[in-house]
Amino acid sequence: MDHTSPNQPEVSASKSSPPPAAKSSGRGWFRLLLLLLAVAAGYYFWYAPKYHPASPAGQTAENTPGRAPGGGPGGHGAFGPTPVVATKARRGNIGVYLNGLGSVTPIYTVAIKSRVEGQLMQVFYKEGDTVHQGDPLILIDERPYRVALEQAEGQLARDRALLDNARVDLARYQGLLAQRAIPEQQLSTQRALVAQYEGTVKIDEGQINAAKLNLTYCRINAPIAGKIGLRLVDPGNIVNTNDANGLLVITQLEPISVIFTIAEDQLQPVARKMRAGQKLGVDAWDRELKNKLASGVLSTLDNQIDQTTGTLKLRATFDNKNDTLYPNQFVNARLLVEQKSGVTLLNTAAIQRTTTNTYVYVVNPDLTVSVRNVTLGTTEGEDSEITSGLEPGDQVVMTGVDKLNEGSKISLPAVPEGGRGMAPAATGAAGKRAGKRGGKRGVAQ
Repeated sequence: MDHTSPNQPEVSASKSSPPPAAKSSGRGWFRLLLLLLAVAAGYYFWYAPKYHPASPAGQTAENTPGRAPGGGPGGHGAFGPTPVVATKARRGNIGVYLNGLGSVTPIYTVAIKSRVEGQLMQVFYKEGDTVHQGDPLILIDERPYRVALEQAEGQLARDRALLDNARVDLARYQGLLAQRAIPEQQLSTQRALVAQYEGTVKIDEGQINAAKLNLTYCRINAPIAGKIGLRLVDPGNIVNTNDANGLLVITQLEPISVIFTIAEDQLQPVARKMRAGQKLGVDAWDRELKNKLASGVLSTLDNQIDQTTGTLKLRATFDNKNDTLYPNQFVNARLLVEQKSGVTLLNTAAIQRTTTNTYVYVVNPDLTVSVRNVTLGTTEGEDSEITSGLEPGDQVVMTGVDKLNEGSKISLPAVPEGGRGMAPAATGAAGKRAGKRGGKRGVAQ
């Protein structure tokens, strides 16, 4: 019996099939999933090589990036071994230097002044000329001194005639006294007169020599060899013997000296070598210690220590053939006290320091690093002497140490064939072949 109401709608046989809206939503999620997969694949192939560089020559599958978990000692971290640059300790020579501040000081400096007064007639030099000893420099008016010479010569002739006459009278008086024709007092007076005229003649001769000397002073010649500065008096002016500035200044430039100071605690090693007759080299550097100006030798030490500063003055002599040193120039003097030969040297940039010790990161054959304490000796420029802790040939990390710990894995840059390699020699033949291949392909960044 059918109880369906005649007004109730008839149910369709396709009631269980999903509506069209549900099918469209499922296809949208599938497209989104495909898009995410494409983005992930692109990220992997594009960015992964940048964070996972190729293993250095000699690494095996066991120590490739990602094999060791974590980033602690012995592991590679999230992005593989740490790239570093290494250097090798080597055997060489290094000098022990004492540094001091100094100034260039001429050995001889002469301010030319006139010894006579008169008009400046002629100048035989140009400003800045280099003159030799004895070269003529200045001529002062000679005429007044020639007149004085003539007067002195006339006075001498007159006094000599008087002397001759007095001597004749003396001889006659001596004969008369023998005959008792004159008193003895008259002979004594005549004898004194002769002595007086002899003194007068001596004075006249001195005046002649003085006049001749003044004529010599009218012509001024160079007393030393050196360079002339700026002219202080022009021709035509009247020069005086009491002029404060003088006529010109001559300064010797070749050779020249540098006076510098060292601390009193550094005196004894220098003094011992000077007493032994050794010649210690001295280099003069510019104000910023970037350019070496000249090289010379230590010539002498001062005879006392300055108590206010606790320093001693030293003088070094330089040939100065190229005039690189100039009077009153400020320089840094470096005195070579000792030359050490056959010591272990390392680039100073590879040395690490703490408040308690000094250490380096030594590269092991398996491309791991070990912390090793070292003892330093002399440091000169970019090199430091290693007295203990390293041997020549040991390889040490120079840059990239901020990311290293004991046992950290590292990677060294490939070097073109024929270049100065930084990779350890202990990597074997495989490392050499990898280095050659890297040289042909170029170094990957």
